[in-house]
Formats: sequence, C-alpha cells, structure tokens
Amino acid sequence: MADVGVTESQPKAHARLSVVPLVAWLAVIALLALFVYGLSTQRLTAGIMPKPNTVAPDFKLTTFDGKQVHLADYRGKVVVVNFWASWCEPCKDEQSDLETVAQRFQGQDVTFLGIDIQDNQHDALAFVQQYGVTYPVAADPTGAVYIDYGVVGMPETYVVNRQGTIAQKIVGPIDPNGLTATLQELLR
Repeated sequence: MADVGVTESQPKAHARLSVVPLVAWLAVIALLALFVYGLSTQRLTAGIMPKPNTVAPDFKLTTFDGKQVHLADYRGKVVVVNFWASWCEPCKDEQSDLETVAQRFQGQDVTFLGIDIQDNQHDALAFVQQYGVTYPVAADPTGAVYIDYGVVGMPETYVVNRQGTIAQKIVGPIDPNGLTATLQELLR
C-alpha cells in the first residue's frame, strides 16, 4: 500500500509544479498589459498626443536645403505633415502616392512638409533623391516635434486645416484617394 500512496502523490506534485510557471507567466503578462495601458492613457490624458480638432503643435525646423520651416507661417493654408524615415519600408511604399497627391495640389493653398525622424542625414538625403520628393523636408534632430505629435510608428501623417487645427491623423501609409478627398473638403 505504501507504493500506491507514492504513486498518487507524484502526479499531484508534478501538476502543482507545472501550474506555478503558468500562473507566474500570466501574472507577468497582466502586469505588462497594465503598464502599457497606463502609459497610453497617461499620454492621452496628459494631452501629449494631439487629436483631431485640437491645435497642431507648432514647430520650427531647418530643411535639408537650409531654409527655416515654421508651421505657424502656413496659417491660412492646409498643411500635410508627414513623419518618415529612410529605413522605414512602409514610408518607401507610400512615397510615390504622397508625391502624386502633393503634385496634384501644387499651386493651391496646400503645403506638404516631410519630417525625417530617427535617421541620419546621408540616408535621408538619398531617400529624398531616390523618391523624387519635391516638397520641403526637414530633420527633427532632437525628436521634439515627433514627441509633441505623439508619433509612435512610421509613417504618420497629420492634415492641419487653415485655422491650424488637426483635421486628420493617418497612421501608416496614406490612401491617396482618401487624402485627396480630405484636402478637397478642407479647401472648400
């Protein structure tokens, strides 16, 4: 009978040992989820991440050709602010569509601005040349602008209306038809 008792307790002990790591992993996952949730709600409630119909954070940057770009100088125009990097594959994929839309609205009250982030200037300049970017492009060397806009991935595009408020935020590559429709609506 002693053998029977040992055999019965071994599976129970083994079952308890296999449940402990599972419970530990579930606790770690739950804590990580709470941490991420806390960060995201803190950013939203702190007002760091601008939302549509809020004033677009102003910025002053220097373009790759040495000119100053100040968002406030474009008040009265619709401004498309595109955050990108040369190493970002979706940025490469969207660039021809973005350039096509920029060309379509050339000569109208629409300005496109590219803001290169987390990049080196040599690679960024090569990107601008390779993809034929014709609108002003500036680097955000300190990261202050993309932090003010709450950029978490690239590409991200903000459409700022004539009054200087954010009309639309586009996460990921733009849809050229959707962006065109938005710009046409804002120009009315």
